[in-house]
Formats: sequence, structure tokens, C-alpha cells
Amino acid sequence: MRKIVVYVSTGVLGLVMAVGLAVTSGAPAQAANRMQIHEIFYNSPGSDTGSNSSLNHEWVQLHNTSGSRIKLTGWTLRDKQGHVYTFGTYTINAHGSVKIHTGKGTDTQTNRYWGHSGYVWNNTGEDQATLKNRSGTVIDRCSYTGTSTGFKIC
Repeated sequence: MRKIVVYVSTGVLGLVMAVGLAVTSGAPAQAANRMQIHEIFYNSPGSDTGSNSSLNHEWVQLHNTSGSRIKLTGWTLRDKQGHVYTFGTYTINAHGSVKIHTGKGTDTQTNRYWGHSGYVWNNTGEDQATLKNRSGTVIDRCSYTGTSTGFKIC
């Protein structure tokens, strides 16, 4: 029976460790993106009448891509003009989604209401939705330039 002895130099070991750290350092960024802006419906169908029904056909949908529930209490969704929606006490289900509607309504697990009496998302020109956690860290962004389709899949 032969014995095989392998010597690893300090330089090679250091390189292996550095590569391992570089590969695993992406994990926190991936964890932060468990919540994503999935779609923006920025131009409600028909004429912009300003009715609550028309306002509620303008929405942003968020999606939890993880297998765990995420507490969104204190998180914010904002546009470029400074309109800010702040989540009250709310936890999104694993692999769940939620729409934040511009107008007024009764909050449910899958639909939340901003309570605005005017439109938030630009129909023409550029706008951007930004999702931040309660610490103010940007979790996701989705930019768009208004088109006739009226929606953006992020």
C-alpha cells in the first residue's frame, strides 16, 4: 500500500480561500432580492377620470421569490417625484405577491391601497419605482419610459 502525500503551498491555499470568499460573498445580495418589483401598471385603461376605480387600476406588483414569509412592515415604495407608500403591519407569504393600488380601498393579503386622490405613476416620460426596507436600503428598482401599453414587466 502506498501513501500519497499532497503538499499545498500557502499561496495556493490563500487563492482557494479568496475564490471561495468571492463566490460566497454574493449570497447577501441575492437574499436582499427575495422581494422584487415584478410589474408596474402605470396607465389605467380608458380616460384618466380621476375616479377611485381609475386610480386603483394603476398599481405596482411586488413578488416574494423566496420560500419564506417576509415582514414588510415599515418598507416603502416610491416614485421619482417623491410619492411614498409605507407598509403598515404586513407580512407577505412565501412565493406570494401583492399589488399596491394608487387609490383607496380595503387592504387584503394580496391588495394594498395607497389612498391617493391623484395618479402617481407617469403615463408618459420616465418614472422609477424604488422598494426600500425599513432601514432605508434599496431592495429593488424598476424604471420605465411610458408607452401605449401602459405596463412594464420588471
